[in-house]
Amino acid sequence: MDTLSYRTVSTSKEAAASDRKWFVVDATNMTVGRMASRIAHILRGKHKPSYTPHTDCGDNIIVINAEKVRFTGKKMDEKEYITFSGYPGGQKIRTPRQHLAKNPAYIVENAVRGMLPKNKLGRAMYKKLFVYVGEKHPHEAQQPTVLDLKPQL
Repeated sequence: MDTLSYRTVSTSKEAAASDRKWFVVDATNMTVGRMASRIAHILRGKHKPSYTPHTDCGDNIIVINAEKVRFTGKKMDEKEYITFSGYPGGQKIRTPRQHLAKNPAYIVENAVRGMLPKNKLGRAMYKKLFVYVGEKHPHEAQQPTVLDLKPQL
C-alpha cells in the first residue's frame, strides 16, 4: 500500500491569506446568537474544504445595520453584559437595550468574539470582522459579496 498518497495536506498561512474573500452581512431583524455563530464559522474558515484548524484560513466579514439586531424572549431587558475594571466599585452591568442606545456594534462584536478560539489565532480571526451602524461601510474597494445568513425554510 502506498502510504504517501494518504498524507493530510495543511493550508499554509500564505495560501490562506491569498484566498480570502469579503462578505457583507445585513443584520436587520437577525437573531444575535444565530447570526454570530454563522459569522464565527466563516471567520474560522470551516466552510472551506481546505480548512486547517491551526491556520487562520477564514474570510473577512462586514456587518452592517448592527443597531437592528434582535433578541428572542426577554433577553433585551434581562440579559446582562458585565465588565470589571479591576478596581473596587469598577463593575458595570448593562443590558442589551442600554448597549443598543450607546454602542450597538458591541453586541455583535462581543457575541462573535465569544465563539472564536481564546488564543492568538482567535484574536487574528477577530480582526477580520468589521461591524458598522447603518448601511454605509468603507470597504467598497474590496468588492464584497452579499452573504445571506437567514435560515432557508
